[in-house]
Amino acid sequence: MAKEIGRRDFVKNMALTGAALAGAAALGGCSQSSASDSSSIKWDEETDVLVIGSGFAGCAAAIEAALAGAQVKVLEKMDITGGNSRICGGAMAVAESPLQEKEGIQDSPELLVEDMLKAGLGLNHVEKVRMIAEKSLETLQWTMDVLKVEWSDQMMWPGGHSVMRTYRAANNSGSGILEPALAKLKELGVPVETNMKMARIICDENRRVQGVEAIDRYKFSSDSGSGSRYIKARKAVVLAGGGFGANVALRTTQDPRLTEAIDCTNHPGCTGDALLEALKIDALPVHLSWIQLGPWASPDEKGFGLTPFFSTLEGAQWGIMVDPSTGKRIINEMGDRKQKSDAILATGHAAVMFVDSVGIQTVQEGVVDKILNKTMWEFDSLDELASHFEIPADALKQEVARYNSFVANGEDLDFHKQTIKMATLIEKPPFYAVRLWPKVHHCMGGVMTDLECKVMDFNLEIIKGLYAAGEIAGGTHGACRVGSCAILDSLVCGRVAGQNAAQEDAWA
Repeated sequence: MAKEIGRRDFVKNMALTGAALAGAAALGGCSQSSASDSSSIKWDEETDVLVIGSGFAGCAAAIEAALAGAQVKVLEKMDITGGNSRICGGAMAVAESPLQEKEGIQDSPELLVEDMLKAGLGLNHVEKVRMIAEKSLETLQWTMDVLKVEWSDQMMWPGGHSVMRTYRAANNSGSGILEPALAKLKELGVPVETNMKMARIICDENRRVQGVEAIDRYKFSSDSGSGSRYIKARKAVVLAGGGFGANVALRTTQDPRLTEAIDCTNHPGCTGDALLEALKIDALPVHLSWIQLGPWASPDEKGFGLTPFFSTLEGAQWGIMVDPSTGKRIINEMGDRKQKSDAILATGHAAVMFVDSVGIQTVQEGVVDKILNKTMWEFDSLDELASHFEIPADALKQEVARYNSFVANGEDLDFHKQTIKMATLIEKPPFYAVRLWPKVHHCMGGVMTDLECKVMDFNLEIIKGLYAAGEIAGGTHGACRVGSCAILDSLVCGRVAGQNAAQEDAWA
């Protein structure tokens, strides 16, 4: 049995607003209103393990629980399965992988842990990070052997990683992982019911989770109560409902800067409903105020859009990002998301990222055609580029010359860009440029879980029969999640949650 995170270590690492703690405590727990009428509930259906959410974490939990012999059911509140998992870029960090061995790249789980702790400003729950890193290669193999996921034979290098270690789905989309997972659930006979929103977690007098009340989003009537169903979980409930980035009211309680004026890359259902229900039964919130912004997003399109498929990797590696008011670089383009977001926000306006005709050739096929003259512009000279974005032309050309000297000498004296030795000179027109402005992307905060993914309460005790995995579980990423670590986190912890949930003793 995995060792739980010690209370002292947890308290030392936890960065949580007092307001969030007080607010959650005021909601009351299982031992109060939610349990008072549990004995009178008439269950409409039963299963062993009930999973809330059908993204990576939910699918992984459901698959493992089913493979362990449990009867499993998945509830998804939206019309379409998968949530953010379906629309993400399909990238997963893996240490000591076959592709790294092929390329001669030296890596280790320990180095991945170091990178995650550095980006997280040391606020990460270290034992959880270590578990995820150590299970990365095993999880990659699981996706291939069990899910039959097709991965590209070319790795990626997202910002924040000290070495290249990121796999990406062959179709460059999270759907390349999600669809095989959903197909596996179908093969195992696990039902995935859409448009069913969890409205309440139900506990008994001993504060053990018994099941949930769920409502059909299209049939529910508050007047008659119709459309509401009570589903009993004989073994456990697994929460995999994602974050709350699309809930402006909730995110501004944690970070008042993130108003509706800041766009969001998440799907519209990413509103934290499952998280709020968990807080009502005294689940301990962790790091709720750490909300990540995606610095690779464009203000010239809504939501996640297509620009990140250029700027997050190819633009960052082969190009530079400058402040248009000065023409100067403002950050290591291969830095982590918090570093880059903070640098852009500090200027008060969108940054400009650009590559030349050599760098543009590295961009994924079809991306440039889709964004050219929409969020990306083509210029025959740096003077034209400077004029379009109102950048001081002489300053810009001096900055490009300085950067090119770093490329030639293999050392970035200004920002220590990791990939400078792999970079090429920015000199051959045409030049391709985009504007970048951060958007809400990922919530590092959620409920506290131990190494078995069991949810913990305000006394740092286990809430029996309740597990959580994925973005709804807090603590892993600290102040900032490194790119491509979310899928790894979701799959690792989803599997752990499902395996352990299936072993719970069924209650009478």
